[in-house]
Amino acid sequence: MEQQNIYVTGAEQGSGKSIIMLAMMDMLSGYSGKIGFFRPIIRESEKKDDLIQFVRNKYNIEFSYDSMVGCSFEEAETLIESNRYNELHKRILNKYRALRSQCDHVLCVGPDYIGDDSIFEFDFNAELANNLGCLIMPVIQGYGRSYCQIYEAVNRLKHALQKFDCDLLATVVNGVAVEQLEVLRKRYSHSLESRFPVYVVPTEPSLYKPSLGNIVRQLDAKVLIGKKASLNRLINQYKVAAMQVPNFLEQLQEGDLVIVPADRADIILACFMAYSSSNYPQIAGLLLTGKHGTGEQLQSLLAGLADKPFAVLSVAQDTFSTAMKIKAVESRFYSQDERKIATALGLVEEHLDFTEFKQRVSATHSERVTPLMFEYEQIQRAKQTIQHIVLPEGSEERILRAAQILLLRKVVTLTLLGDVAGIQAKIQSLGLQLDGINIIDPLTSALRESFAEAFFQIRKEKGVTYDMAYDNMSDVSYFGTMMVQLNYADGMVSGSVHTTQHTIRPAFQIIKTKPGTSIVSSVFFMCLEDRVLVYGDCAVNPNPNAQELADIAVSAASTAMMYNIPPRVAMLSYSTGESGKGEAVDKVRRAVAIARKARPDLKIEGPMQYDAAVDAGVAKTKLPNSEVAGHANVFIFPDLNTGNNTYKAVQRSSGAIAIGPILQGLNKPVNDLSRGCTVTDIVNTVVMTAIQAQ
Repeated sequence: MEQQNIYVTGAEQGSGKSIIMLAMMDMLSGYSGKIGFFRPIIRESEKKDDLIQFVRNKYNIEFSYDSMVGCSFEEAETLIESNRYNELHKRILNKYRALRSQCDHVLCVGPDYIGDDSIFEFDFNAELANNLGCLIMPVIQGYGRSYCQIYEAVNRLKHALQKFDCDLLATVVNGVAVEQLEVLRKRYSHSLESRFPVYVVPTEPSLYKPSLGNIVRQLDAKVLIGKKASLNRLINQYKVAAMQVPNFLEQLQEGDLVIVPADRADIILACFMAYSSSNYPQIAGLLLTGKHGTGEQLQSLLAGLADKPFAVLSVAQDTFSTAMKIKAVESRFYSQDERKIATALGLVEEHLDFTEFKQRVSATHSERVTPLMFEYEQIQRAKQTIQHIVLPEGSEERILRAAQILLLRKVVTLTLLGDVAGIQAKIQSLGLQLDGINIIDPLTSALRESFAEAFFQIRKEKGVTYDMAYDNMSDVSYFGTMMVQLNYADGMVSGSVHTTQHTIRPAFQIIKTKPGTSIVSSVFFMCLEDRVLVYGDCAVNPNPNAQELADIAVSAASTAMMYNIPPRVAMLSYSTGESGKGEAVDKVRRAVAIARKARPDLKIEGPMQYDAAVDAGVAKTKLPNSEVAGHANVFIFPDLNTGNNTYKAVQRSSGAIAIGPILQGLNKPVNDLSRGCTVTDIVNTVVMTAIQAQ
């Protein structure tokens, strides 16, 4: 079946098509195979196109920048003015076909405009989408328009699409006022039977606000102070500081970018002091102007601050020129802006039906599964039935940044544990958007007494008194685990600052193992370039016996199925088949027999060496009639030493993404993080925990 690619374009200027493009790129990343990105026409400049750079970085697209560009706006203008319109289309088509030949799917994004006439812009895009053989996805601006104006714009678009006989994926009206949503949804259909499907996406003001990162990129500003994450802060308004400190402080507003000459040490210091004061609003950042620069003493003072609450940027231009230029700065996506990306994806995914899109897009699928595909699929699954996850390490920066992404994408609901005032202050100092998140302090919570009583009843036969139980409930790990046990939460994720034992010991004591399971174990999901493998047990059990090894294998197969991986289980040893002898290999043979008896429906084989498990050529020689050898995707290691070293060796040498450890065998989901985990690791583990809870 011929692949169907997508062409996203604005039906007019200022449509906000980049937001829709981001969601469609995220959807395509959930397909198998290589994904390409193509811009038919871009503006020539010293810098590369922002949208292409953003997509290449976020989605790890391996194709060269030039292969993703049809031609420059200047070249297109010259060809159009000399009536060589067909030559322009052929030039773009040749570049597109060269990229398409290397991809399974391509997302095209039309140029911002051609000439001054927005009607001409859409005509050009409609004709080009036809020539490229793409399904077209036009985006109409809804922001600032009445219902009648939107209705007229949709009608004009419908006539234009009929004129060019375009293959339509869907029309999106973007940035609609919230009060107009229901009226427009009743007016327009997007069912599979509709020949003119229309989706409506509401406005989200934060997406139209520039960030400090936009200032850096569009004004070539230098970052004097500030972490990368501080560049994600949104700017509510610009404030030029040209007065004395008392008068300046009276003018400060939340989210200001303060523009000030670099030699105004009084204003600079006042900004830092005001930020730490509860009597003044918090600014987004400072932009220092002029070539003179800040004095060495002040630079040294600021550099020595332990807490640098906001970014300080600088430009060489004077204050007046900077104030004029800054008006032209646009709100654009860049790959490090996790907050804006999560907001956009959460908004669009809530209001577009991607199941319908996938049914409309006819495409061939290979068996390859990339890390992006796997992560996308799990996020979509987690969103089907929203679960409540408790995060005991509520004051840890990485946890808070992950929580922001999860909430903005509407993947889960969350509870943070810890000192309420301290966590709220940390959220504010980091400039995060965590409005309405639930925060509980175990020390002062009204739940502590009932949790202590429940823990006492569970552990009294082990010598635990009520007073001991009450003390235990002051510990965030015990409190969080009890929230899961008593159904105040559906799952728990911890370990970014606590040891594995601190995280999982309460689960062993409170939640305990599933009936019929003798042991709690773990798996890692190893996301390689073109597939996902399951490794177990690489984190919990040092030296499992044959029965325990069999339980680990059965649990790992069940876990794989939970995440849509049809398990083919290889139980590993230093010997393949019947060739080897010794206690270690005999243990694996006994484990295979036990696992097969317990679950005859599963494909479980062993003992086998790793090369026989993954390499079809080796498997043909060593185990020629095996359904698993050469095609295994679940690997059970004989002990912790082998498993832990192997997963880390594969992770470091191949660049694989390791998600886990995911615990299995517990009655309810509790999962551990590595203390070196990244924000992405935390997001992935919470998503996997939510799916377990479903």
